[in-house]
Amino acid sequence: MKRLFTAIHPLPDPEFLIRFRELRAAMRWHRMKWVEEENLHITIHFFGETEEQKIPQINDLLQSEAGSQTVVSFRYRGLGIFGSSYQPKVIWAGIEPYEEVSLMISKVKEDLVQIGFSTDRQNPVPHLTLGRVRSIQDHRNFQNTIDRFQSISSREMIVRELILFESILSRSGPEYHVIQSFPFKQ
Repeated sequence: MKRLFTAIHPLPDPEFLIRFRELRAAMRWHRMKWVEEENLHITIHFFGETEEQKIPQINDLLQSEAGSQTVVSFRYRGLGIFGSSYQPKVIWAGIEPYEEVSLMISKVKEDLVQIGFSTDRQNPVPHLTLGRVRSIQDHRNFQNTIDRFQSISSREMIVRELILFESILSRSGPEYHVIQSFPFKQ
């Protein structure tokens, strides 16, 4: 069994990373698990623990999807949280425009059902997970910090491939290994 997910992996520009570091510093009073800069990605689908004999089917599906997808461009813009303002779970950056990535997520999920995978019924919210909230010390401070960093944004990025990753969990955090990359059509 391998713990798998598929994602796009556009690396943010240096200015975005500086603001991300400032956000982490501003949140130092709270218990957070921040995503390592080199691991920042936009999840298209999380498979979880997957039998290795299913990987060829997944590869075929992702190859087909990528082969019909032209390059995608967007920028990171703004912050959001999953969970309530009283019990936030995840801090994320939005993407703009998001429609093309949202369609890609929906199409991959639809195709996965055809090969026997179950998917959730939620509408896709394309986002860049920045950190997971462990506990909040001061809710007002937390919300004020989120508000202060609402202007976070990146330059436009171009994505040219879909990637199947294996995620290996360790005490120091997850390690991501590329299983295969699937270039978009040119």
